[in-house]
Amino acid sequence: MNKTLEEVNAFLNELDQNGNLSNELEIPVELAIAPAFPFLSIIHSRLHSYPIRLAAQNCHFANNGAYTGEVSASMLHSLGCKYVILGHSERRKYYSESDSEINKKVATVLGQGLFPILCVGETLEERENGDYFNIIQSQLEQGLHGIGFSENMVIAYEPVWAIGTGKNATPEQAQEVHNFIRTILSKMYLGKGNTIPLLYGGSCNPGNARELFSCQDIDGGLIGGASLKVNDFLALAKSF
Repeated sequence: MNKTLEEVNAFLNELDQNGNLSNELEIPVELAIAPAFPFLSIIHSRLHSYPIRLAAQNCHFANNGAYTGEVSASMLHSLGCKYVILGHSERRKYYSESDSEINKKVATVLGQGLFPILCVGETLEERENGDYFNIIQSQLEQGLHGIGFSENMVIAYEPVWAIGTGKNATPEQAQEVHNFIRTILSKMYLGKGNTIPLLYGGSCNPGNARELFSCQDIDGGLIGGASLKVNDFLALAKSF
């Protein structure tokens, strides 16, 4: 929940001044911006000259109906979104989103031809008591319950204890969990799970991104506060 309309336009104007992103990146990489709902349309209208996709931060599990204040996957599809972030730790914590509710959202998003970015991750207590593998496996299995393999799936590992705290998971810690996630997905989808992109999202910034992204099972990043400044956004994009 960042930036006013004026600040969004300032960000996009500064991005314009940096020229064509596709010519600056060292290797091909897909970028997506997930703004607050009010700015999806304006950002979509200005992304046409850049290799940047549009993502939403959440959606409802129904495609329409009497759900005042909610936004549906069909609405997001009509706005040109490609990705929808689901099950983010802040949604789980502040809005008590359950795995079963997130599961319905994943099914709805896939049904609209969009790419769900399903977030999983453990709290500091769960990390310290050694229960984090069980927590992550449960979130994966329940979040994807009854959902067949899809090439549109994306999984993001976000250690809750490393989000906005300044504490960073080491590359070794991040790689360990990403490898575990890949193993679970491979078992769930009979080997096809190896093709599902895995993103890391836990206080990733221009200073540690290159080391994290060089890990074997980390395919990209789900970046929060570190992406709010254009220079940092571009530095992260060039970290692959």
